Amino acid sequence: MSSTAVQIERNTVAAAVPSASRSAWVAFALTFGLMMSDYISRQVLIAVFPFIKTTWNLTDTELGSLVSIVALMVGVLSIPISFAADRFGRVKSIAIMAVLWSLATVACGLATNYGQLLAGRTVIGIGEAAYATAGGAILMHAFPPKQRSTVMGLFLAGALFGSVIGVALGGFVATRFGWPWAFISVGIPGLLLALVYPLFVRDYETIALAKVENEEHRMTWRDIATASLGVRSTVFAYLGGAFQLFASAALVAWIPSYLNRFYSLTPEKAAMRAAVIVLVGGIGMAGGGLVADRLSARDIRHKLRVPAFYAIASCVLFSIAFMLPESGLQFGLIVAGALFVGGHMGPVAALSVELNHPGLRATALSVVTVVYNIIGLAPGPFVVGALSDSFGLKTAMMALPVVCVGGAICFLIGSRYLPENWRRFHPN
Repeated sequence: MSSTAVQIERNTVAAAVPSASRSAWVAFALTFGLMMSDYISRQVLIAVFPFIKTTWNLTDTELGSLVSIVALMVGVLSIPISFAADRFGRVKSIAIMAVLWSLATVACGLATNYGQLLAGRTVIGIGEAAYATAGGAILMHAFPPKQRSTVMGLFLAGALFGSVIGVALGGFVATRFGWPWAFISVGIPGLLLALVYPLFVRDYETIALAKVENEEHRMTWRDIATASLGVRSTVFAYLGGAFQLFASAALVAWIPSYLNRFYSLTPEKAAMRAAVIVLVGGIGMAGGGLVADRLSARDIRHKLRVPAFYAIASCVLFSIAFMLPESGLQFGLIVAGALFVGGHMGPVAALSVELNHPGLRATALSVVTVVYNIIGLAPGPFVVGALSDSFGLKTAMMALPVVCVGGAICFLIGSRYLPENWRRFHPN
């Protein structure tokens, strides 16, 4: 694929959206709302861990599998569903996805055993498989390049803000009305939002996958794979992000149980404190994109150097925290670690699109999603749960700073290749 063809395609798209309009912010609000619904449905389970563990006598490994199965489905199905969304329409695809995960969430509230709940969680994962990629593609088209890292950081922070609501609301509803109602109460609003979304959000015209201006020379599957996986800086960025998400997913999944077991908090109080940690993580995620946008204006390598700094900070803070006894200081350090652990999300998502063919926006983001889910989100809760069964939960949580080291190394390596890769797609 020639850099000239890529630049022509990019200039054509950029001309259609010279600045963020009112409709862009309406699209952002609704897309952000569905991202929150996505993660409310995904994370409400965490708040009811103590209830279903007692009711069904589950191991920590089984509890972790209920979290990891969603990420596994997202990882397996993200690319094919995202490619279909890129070709046949993102807005329609988003509405269908949201209806599916919302109905599956309600079904989880009707489960009567572990197998039924696992099946419901599997369907949630299928519904959510390509939402972040299709939603991100809509936003990357709606906003100009100078705002994209910030917008993507805010959009992806909706995952953690949704997790806050899911954890806090789940603990509250489960304590007062029973754990099944925790699922039902969050599934219905997501269904309503899914029905509203296509009424107010406009899709963009699908861009032909042409290698050159003459559309007869269309991209082959090998060309598509090369466009998405042939850029070294983004490949290392994906791997670094996956390591960070291993830590982030494990923290979100197990911190309510950690507070319940070691701080002797009730499930509701543990969920409320965990929600604070998740909220701080969302703020850090949004802030990481903003900082990277500002600093990369001077040196493009800061697009990945900022995530590397965040990874190092989270490693140090989690290491100290989980070596200390349970105390206010430990809790404060865990909160501080959460602030830095997700700061890579916006910059990496923006780079995956900016260093790719403009007709493959959702597909590019789906590649990130696959790597993130298969290497990070899926194994994180499961591995820590398995370690907890063998060594205890506190020892298992030491896996978090270990993987953050891997994240920092990958980001720093990727930053070395970034100037050369950037010039390839942005010759001017």
